[in-house]
Amino acid sequence: MSDKEEAKKQRSIDSELKKSSSISKDASKSHGEILKQQITEGQETYDRKPISLLLSSVTAGLEIGFSYLLICTVFQFFSGVITEENSYKLISLVYPVGFIMVILGQSILFTEQTSLLTLPVLNKKRSIGSLLKIWFVVISGNMIGGYLISFLLMWIGPRLGIFNLSTVEKIALHVTEFSPLVILTSAVLAGWLMGLLSWLLTSSRDTLSRIVIIFIITAMMSFTGLHHSIIGNVEVFSGLVSSDKINLLNYLNFQFFALLGNAIGGAVFVALLKYRAFVSNIDIK
Repeated sequence: MSDKEEAKKQRSIDSELKKSSSISKDASKSHGEILKQQITEGQETYDRKPISLLLSSVTAGLEIGFSYLLICTVFQFFSGVITEENSYKLISLVYPVGFIMVILGQSILFTEQTSLLTLPVLNKKRSIGSLLKIWFVVISGNMIGGYLISFLLMWIGPRLGIFNLSTVEKIALHVTEFSPLVILTSAVLAGWLMGLLSWLLTSSRDTLSRIVIIFIITAMMSFTGLHHSIIGNVEVFSGLVSSDKINLLNYLNFQFFALLGNAIGGAVFVALLKYRAFVSNIDIK
């Protein structure tokens, strides 16, 4: 396709997005309206200053730690009462708490923003280089926040008597006991779900609906044991610094494949497919 034809096609896509709207305030948003809002929100994130992005990302990494606090507390509380297998399933009821705090509080979480930040690139408003740069800032901030909250929780947990370092070790081993291929595939599914979460939140018009959506998606991830790179960072890093059964290679192996899988799931299975579904329905004039 020539540059002229490419530009013509892009004008047609932008024109269709501009016309996209729902019938009324109470009606469901159309595919085009959701896509338009996602692209707009994504561009707003690109326009933020790097320090603002970093601080918001660090905040998200800290706040997701409240899910980890509840995970450890619930696991410890029911230790000896129910089996460990059942405890991991029960954790799914508290796992969403940190995600609700992060997302409703408008902090920047990598997995929730993956598809959102990819859409402006697909729409030719941003470059792949700018996408990789902003991903780097967001991931770095999320991980730094995760490290900080990890140290804090490992100090306060045993002193409050709500969990001990044995619990930290068991959770870290549970997350890392799989092969790289399994972690990658699991993370792709988790990234896919988080991308859908972002899409569904854009389609929602009220806070209660958003809370229900976040709870359903993230509880599903926890119940099925899918790997999430950011909360997983807290889980595995905590094990790394408190147990000799988790080494640096275990941590790096998990983090690399979890991040890669989450990125693929959100960028390919949500952003690309949703965008192509819209574009393929447009008659280029």
